[in-house]
Amino acid sequence: MVRTVLPPVFRKKKILLIVVPILLTLVLLTQFSPDSSARPLEHIDIPLVDQAEPVLKPLAEPQPAPARLAPQQKPVAQQQPPVAQIVVPEPPVIKPSVVEHRPLVLPPVVQAPVESRDLKQPQASQLGIRRFPDAEPAAPPAFPVPAEAQAREEQEPLRPPVALAKEEQIKKKLTISDLNLVPRFPPPKSDANSVGPGEGGTGFAKDSSGLTKEQKEEYDRGFKDHAFNLYASDRISVRRYLPDDREQECKAQKFQSNLPSTSVIVCFHNEAWSVLLRSVHSIIDNSPPELLKEIILVDDFSNKDYLKDPLEEYMSQLKIVKIIRAQRREGLIRARMLGAFKATGDVLTFLDSHIECSAGWLEPLLDRIKTDRKNVVVPVIEIISDKDFSYKVTRAKDVQVGGFDWSMIFHWHFPPLRDRTRPGAPFSPLRTPTMAGGLFSIDRSFFAELGYYDPGMEVWGGENLEISFKTWMCGGQLETIVCSHIGHVFRARSPYKWESNFSSPLTRNTMRLAEVWLDDYKRFHFATRGNQHIDFGDVSDRKAIREKLKCHSFDWYLKNVYPELFIPSESVASGDIASYASPDCVDGALKDLKDDKIIVWPCHKQGGNQFWLLSKNSEIRRDSKCWDASGPGDSILLLECHGAGGNQEFEYNKNDEIKNGGRCLEMSEDKKSLYLTACNGSSRQRWKFNREPFMPPVVNAVAN
Repeated sequence: MVRTVLPPVFRKKKILLIVVPILLTLVLLTQFSPDSSARPLEHIDIPLVDQAEPVLKPLAEPQPAPARLAPQQKPVAQQQPPVAQIVVPEPPVIKPSVVEHRPLVLPPVVQAPVESRDLKQPQASQLGIRRFPDAEPAAPPAFPVPAEAQAREEQEPLRPPVALAKEEQIKKKLTISDLNLVPRFPPPKSDANSVGPGEGGTGFAKDSSGLTKEQKEEYDRGFKDHAFNLYASDRISVRRYLPDDREQECKAQKFQSNLPSTSVIVCFHNEAWSVLLRSVHSIIDNSPPELLKEIILVDDFSNKDYLKDPLEEYMSQLKIVKIIRAQRREGLIRARMLGAFKATGDVLTFLDSHIECSAGWLEPLLDRIKTDRKNVVVPVIEIISDKDFSYKVTRAKDVQVGGFDWSMIFHWHFPPLRDRTRPGAPFSPLRTPTMAGGLFSIDRSFFAELGYYDPGMEVWGGENLEISFKTWMCGGQLETIVCSHIGHVFRARSPYKWESNFSSPLTRNTMRLAEVWLDDYKRFHFATRGNQHIDFGDVSDRKAIREKLKCHSFDWYLKNVYPELFIPSESVASGDIASYASPDCVDGALKDLKDDKIIVWPCHKQGGNQFWLLSKNSEIRRDSKCWDASGPGDSILLLECHGAGGNQEFEYNKNDEIKNGGRCLEMSEDKKSLYLTACNGSSRQRWKFNREPFMPPVVNAVAN
């Protein structure tokens, strides 16, 4: 074999041809080899830190995307630029009911491609993420997102659409299914042929006997958390059938054309799922669509999971419902104003979150407001039992109206004769001095003219009397619409705990009310509070509204709207009622005493339960409660004053005896009880009662 020997120059060229490509390959491999700090894209760690504001570390200039690789070729790892650590804050408390969704472009390393699908993610500002001023959209990465990551993103749209190494750090968005809520979807509306618990307005009569351990726990938890039988409510359809039990005269009523639209505002705090849904469905199912502009649910800072995303999920199916959320516990008064400011209907209708509207409830309310925009109207409030959720309907002749006492506490009473004999009675609109405040409709512009609610009031209490007084005194009229019926769950107690900056929000509220609207009559309210010097805040803006509207005086209100109200200065005797036989006085609480009997107790000269007034109508009373000679064993009860004499008519004669129907009030020998018996002139039948009217001084409470 002959070996060819190349010249030296050619031998050098051959070596270069072999060595140079090898060196180039080594350089390339070194350039793109992974180092210990690089991590695959699929495992980017986005830490979560509980801070109010997100923190961003500087992001290096993004590198161009690598060239697309052949299908069989393994990817060559490339050194990653420094990764921006995005701190995602907790979701904001207020989420608007209709969020404007726009595609969100996250920093390059966390953006994954999704083909032919609109993510509709919130804007970066809604997530609390600051954008870089000069950041450019990232090129799509070369690797597809795993199918399971896409599926998870569909359920959790606020999470970056990539697989995460620390998913446990991200709070999962709960769904109706996650919480096993029933119903998940709006059920069919029941009708007269429907069979089931509660249909036709019947109750679900189920007590805790015969329940399993788990059912008993559910039953007890419902009463503990909500003060009603949630076990029963959860087994009644949220669209149950209520028969149209209106009287024929109401069904035959005709209404004006082109009635105004209404926004229904429902405030809630930790309301039960089935009860809240039933309230909303009853509004929609019994309202003409052309009159119902919207339902605004105002979440007053609930902390129940089912009232967050699951409620949004359910209500999104109803289209007409909007949800707004308070950023802190506001209380009923300010929460309602949040809803009023968002409303767009001609009329505002305020309802509680545990109600059921019945057939024909809305049209008569709107008809009266169209007749006069300054008519403020309330429906007949029916009782839904807190024990079994049965629904009872009140006949027109039995409808009561609202009143109050000098403690500024609302009371129901039957209308006076002049109103019972009004034209069109008992089906025509019925004047009412005050309203309970939970359910009413008012023209939106008139509500604004009146200054809405007093924003200086806390939580609830007194706001119903404030809107009542200024409606009447500033040119409006308050009416009960007898042919409009809405059921309301009346509970024996409030299940909620209130947080306020003030020790007694109700006292603060009623003192603001008295200072602005009662004129010199405020002395009687301040006296019921012991003339306490309580800082009730600045009311100058409230007084300015009253002056601007040229509202009537409170004396005008008493003479023209509520002449039945007992005025303490018109009494003929006042103070404690002390026995001649011992240092004991007649004592009687307005509650917490069995049968509300009056009793004997050592005199303490502090008023309160021992303070009594003898009216010019011969009633011995305190506030709206009167002595009533109808108790067992000839005892005397404290009952609502009815003004008809009889059992409530007492004479304090010149012999210092207190008589009813020829019998005298006597203290027992053991000084433990009081009763009526034949008069005998003994010291145990004689009483010292100051024969002077009650006229406390005008005391100005503290206002800062």
